[in-house]
Amino acid sequence: MPFTIEKPMRFGDCDLTGIAYHPAYLSMLVDVNEAMFASFGVTWKELMFERHLGLPSVKMNIEFKKPAVYGDVLEFNVHVRKIGKSSLDLYTVVTANGDVLWTIEQLIVMTSTKDHKSHPWPEDCRAGLARYLHPELAQ
Repeated sequence: MPFTIEKPMRFGDCDLTGIAYHPAYLSMLVDVNEAMFASFGVTWKELMFERHLGLPSVKMNIEFKKPAVYGDVLEFNVHVRKIGKSSLDLYTVVTANGDVLWTIEQLIVMTSTKDHKSHPWPEDCRAGLARYLHPELAQ
């Protein structure tokens, strides 16, 4: 099963016509990814300030299919396609009212915040992410 969470489309996330402002989607995505880690007991605060590890995105491929509007409740379904030595391949489907609004393929790499080089996934992260593993979605 994917990691699933809902987020409201707020006034500040929209342009003057009430349509979603696309950069706001990326901010929401960061919140969603952070919540996914929290779902298995690993906070980003702990990763960053205690373990000195970061989670930068190194690649994103977004496909917009339909606009969200102010007041929509967006459902984010995050599928883990692959957990590499230090990489994480995610595929997220965002829906509202039963319609797919946008999808994103995202590659994240675990890095050390001390030298900004790739770092292997800690076992607790690897085990937590495995809950949402859907290798059949890998390309």
